[in-house]
Amino acid sequence: MKVLCVNAGSSSLKFQLYDMPAEISIISGYVEKIGAADSFYTIKYEGKKTETAKPIKDHAEAAKIMLEELVNYGAVKDLEEIRGVGHRVLHGGEKYAKSVVIDEQVLKDIKDLTKLGPLHHPGNIAGIKAMQKALPNATQVAVFDTAFHQTIPKVQFMYPVPMAWYEKYGVRKYGFHGTSHKYITETMQKKLGKEKVNLIVCHVGSGASITAVKDSKSYDTTMGLTPLDGLMMGTRSGSIDPSIIKYMIDEAGMTYEEIDEALNKESGLKGVCGFNDNRDVEKAIEEGDENARLALDMYVDRIDRYIAEYYLELGGEVDAIVFTAGVLENGAETRESIIEGLAPLGIKINHEVNNAIASFKEITSGIITTEDSTVPVYVEPTNEEVMIIRDAYKLTK
Repeated sequence: MKVLCVNAGSSSLKFQLYDMPAEISIISGYVEKIGAADSFYTIKYEGKKTETAKPIKDHAEAAKIMLEELVNYGAVKDLEEIRGVGHRVLHGGEKYAKSVVIDEQVLKDIKDLTKLGPLHHPGNIAGIKAMQKALPNATQVAVFDTAFHQTIPKVQFMYPVPMAWYEKYGVRKYGFHGTSHKYITETMQKKLGKEKVNLIVCHVGSGASITAVKDSKSYDTTMGLTPLDGLMMGTRSGSIDPSIIKYMIDEAGMTYEEIDEALNKESGLKGVCGFNDNRDVEKAIEEGDENARLALDMYVDRIDRYIAEYYLELGGEVDAIVFTAGVLENGAETRESIIEGLAPLGIKINHEVNNAIASFKEITSGIITTEDSTVPVYVEPTNEEVMIIRDAYKLTK
């Protein structure tokens, strides 16, 4: 069975076609800058990558191009071969603790939850509508980024604000990157040979979150009502004193919208040193950039702080700490800095193994701590697409 994975952002459409149940990726692609004059798309097929510049006005046109290329490349002979489509959806609120087939009610709920995912949901909805129109006979499945975190206890997900804010408006911690944290949890269950595992999963890419996993279920996580909370990220501030917002409105004459934009897109690493990509930050440090050094030190400090907090939340019973996503799958120096900060917990780096692991190297995963470390630290590549495809296949089947 052919099943398509679709991840639609505000101005992008990422896709991957799988042959199921073998979980074989046939073709993948990325449509970028939708609605802009310099829009383009990239296709990867049989090890070759091609890029095409083309004006693409909206998600419907992006979906049309994607499906045409699936046929042009011979990935499918006929679009009817595509039986299911799995859509990554940012927010499921409290209603969705698992993936579901998209019907009118589900689509309405996703629209209603746009208030909690204003940056992501318009793209998610546009992608769903485009695929419903283009593939009317395929089963459309919503895979929610918040679903895995619905097991978090109330003592962890509640904010100390007036109870009416939660009861009337749903103000609480929801958590994100759930698809990735779930994938890593299932992977570690197999690697450790245990049904119930306690983990600290560090998903650190451009966006970043850490999750405490207790008995193979999400127990606490760093992102909150929105993905802005928690760790310092590439362009997001993470947790800050909320009074900063009113202070900047009063002192700098900024509007709330300008501040929200700045906290989401101009803060984090970028805000402190001007670079949002970890590789550029490390290069700037080598060139003696003091702000880059400061930015990375702040970044690592916050990661260590949450790991230590979750170590205590799990009562010190931690089977493994897992590093995943772009920065921690590839950044040997950043991984080393984080582990050095965990020395008081008895965690020690194995320099040789750490330096040998990256997604672009022969070795892509492994334990990067010494044998006498109190907790092993694994580097484990995530695969959110596979999780989306598995759920889409299961519900289509």
